[in-house]
Amino acid sequence: MQSICVYCGSSNGRQKLYGNIACEFGRRLVERGLKLVYGGGCVGLMGVIADAVLDAGGHVTGVIPESLVAKEVAHLSLTELIVTQSMHERKTIMAERSDAFVAMPGGIGTLEELFEIWTWGQLGLHDKPCGMLNVAGYFDGLIAFLDHSVNEQFLKPVHRARLIVESDADVLLDRLATFVPVQTRKWIEPGKQ
Repeated sequence: MQSICVYCGSSNGRQKLYGNIACEFGRRLVERGLKLVYGGGCVGLMGVIADAVLDAGGHVTGVIPESLVAKEVAHLSLTELIVTQSMHERKTIMAERSDAFVAMPGGIGTLEELFEIWTWGQLGLHDKPCGMLNVAGYFDGLIAFLDHSVNEQFLKPVHRARLIVESDADVLLDRLATFVPVQTRKWIEPGKQ
């Protein structure tokens, strides 16, 4: 594992703890020799984690659509900033550049990115681990819902298990590093056998 993609909020949230944990997580990445891949913003938790990695001497790749650069939210001091034409291109590049994915507190954009990359793993489009850093119980309600989805048989336990949830950054990083994917049927594009 060399690079971790982090999905997180473009705001700081209500609790100062969110920013503190984002900063600490960034430092932990550098201590482990891991590069950060993220959405390229300078605002909110996105900016906090990027600055923490840079301040600790780490490598940060930001991937941001041109429309957000125009709104002046791009972090211009990164190791590498990739500007894309669309959100779809952004997410594809982030996925290609990353060996694992972590969601931290954020809004619907964070959740959408996490659910998409987790779904890609379920479909067999990648074998990379996906995790959530459950800061101060932020994701407790979502975790309960996912477990409810398993109980109601809309989500298979094997697919639920692909999402690693921890409240401790070091434990999460250890679990991501030792992740062994369960073999699932690979998605075959129509007309390509």
